[in-house]
Amino acid sequence: MSDGTRQVLSILALNESTCRKQFTACVGRVAGSLALNDEQRTSTLAELWLEVALLADARPEDHLVSDVATAAYLEATRYAYAYLFFTSRHPEERVFEMRQIQVIDFYNFAVQRLVGRFFEERLHFSQAEGMKLAGWTIGYPHNDLKSDLSRQTPTALLPSQRLAFNGLRNTYRRDGFGATFVAEMPRGEAAPDQPWREPAFLPATVSLSFPGDTLSEVLAAKTVVPSVSDPYASASITVAGHELPLGANFTAPYGVWLSGSNFARESIRNLFGRGVGDQTPNVYLMQPYDPTRETVVMIHGLASSPEAWVNVANEIMGDENLRKRYQIWEVYYPTDLPIPVNLKRIRDALNVTFAHFDPLGTAIASNGAVLIGHSMGGVIGRLLVSTSDEKLWKTLPLRPNLRSDESARARERFAPYMEFNPMHQFDSAIFLAAPQRGTPFARLRIARWLSQLIRAPAGLIRQMGAAADYLSHGEDAGKSPRVPSSIDSLSDEDPFIVVAADLPMSRGVTYHAILGQENPDQPLSESSDGLVPYSSAHMPAASSELVVHSGHSVQETPEAIVEIRRILREHAAATLPSAQAGANPGTR
Repeated sequence: MSDGTRQVLSILALNESTCRKQFTACVGRVAGSLALNDEQRTSTLAELWLEVALLADARPEDHLVSDVATAAYLEATRYAYAYLFFTSRHPEERVFEMRQIQVIDFYNFAVQRLVGRFFEERLHFSQAEGMKLAGWTIGYPHNDLKSDLSRQTPTALLPSQRLAFNGLRNTYRRDGFGATFVAEMPRGEAAPDQPWREPAFLPATVSLSFPGDTLSEVLAAKTVVPSVSDPYASASITVAGHELPLGANFTAPYGVWLSGSNFARESIRNLFGRGVGDQTPNVYLMQPYDPTRETVVMIHGLASSPEAWVNVANEIMGDENLRKRYQIWEVYYPTDLPIPVNLKRIRDALNVTFAHFDPLGTAIASNGAVLIGHSMGGVIGRLLVSTSDEKLWKTLPLRPNLRSDESARARERFAPYMEFNPMHQFDSAIFLAAPQRGTPFARLRIARWLSQLIRAPAGLIRQMGAAADYLSHGEDAGKSPRVPSSIDSLSDEDPFIVVAADLPMSRGVTYHAILGQENPDQPLSESSDGLVPYSSAHMPAASSELVVHSGHSVQETPEAIVEIRRILREHAAATLPSAQAGANPGTR
């Protein structure tokens, strides 16, 4: 027991052993003693009841809380609630006192265990009458969640305090009132033409309140009312007339999502055309869509997945100022296809997603978005904010003897891949270790061998087969065309990437480069990150460039993440007037 409780027991000539053996008599003396003030009495009773609950809680690792433990947890919660809000001093007057911090911990832990039991019994809830449990009435939960998605009933509720994740450097919490959970939401089957995926795991903070306007009324109550809050939408909660910081865990939902995604294995299978999961780009929303937050879109690289952003996304969501301004979308796409094909598919997926959530295109979320791309994702990202020109058509090996009607049909067939304009939603971009001018690594023997193993999807092969008559096959005339792989299109000798490197980017986009340098002793101009030469990733007109001692996965380094956060803070400051006044696409 805590020093405060031992001290109170000593005042009453009691000790821990006596109270464990004669609990009813012990709590009766504490409750009735005139030698104690109301803070000593309620805080001690909260801890005594919590100990009884823990002893009766045979399965603390799950939600199976017995009726005896439930009743004891409810008593502990009520006494903690009474101490915090109905004793002689207000919580604000004890803000630096350890005893109050302890009581908040008692309260939050007891609430966590109780909510687990309530959730297991959720089918017995009546909206009008609540639920009877362990001699108490549990009121129907008050739902303060803001998004429509959050108003669905979760399929599971995980206490976030017990969750830990490999690969995440930091866990970002907000200390405060309430027990924090990860709510697993129902996942219906997405329509075939629906690229977006709303978050399957959401943070939720639950508190319990007791009826009554005085200390005696609260302590006489046998009713408790749960309240569910959205920590993304609210930083505080009002309880018994007091505004308090709302407890939160912003890392846990992201960690749970990644841990069950199987992205790492599936990304390799997709690279070789053997994937069983998503074969078209998907846009994963990390938070429920918020029209008032600017959007950060992340695009991973070759043989990769959203796991590439594990610490980048976590650090952004863990930064309170950035969390208030931004929402994160992560693009997942099979990386076996050549860049022009993935460019079109990702552009289409993003346009459909923006249009679904904001049909008029006037929300802050659809204007002034930030694009972050790593490796091949950085090449695709740059082309999303660039304008094509006639030079690209010269990279397409069309037959020299095409008739005019055949040329027209060929142009119509390939136009979706060869003609594009900047996406107007973006005004900022960050490119990490992006081989904008290709890489000689793609010409090495092992890279060519891997390229031969990559199989394009059957649907793309059929499309190419229909267009094969327009293409020149050189020495392979008469054979079916081999669709270039993603590795082929990253070569520094690939005609498309050579021409695309000089396409003009939108003047409305401010962009930055972050590069890795594997050997810092080598002259910068001659160095590389092990895969991409500095000369390819360097962008002379970039607003800023940071070179980090790192291999190709530079986005995982603390230095790169700090730089991304700096850029986002600058972007937020620059767009603050527009965000406050409301987005106006015409003036971006």
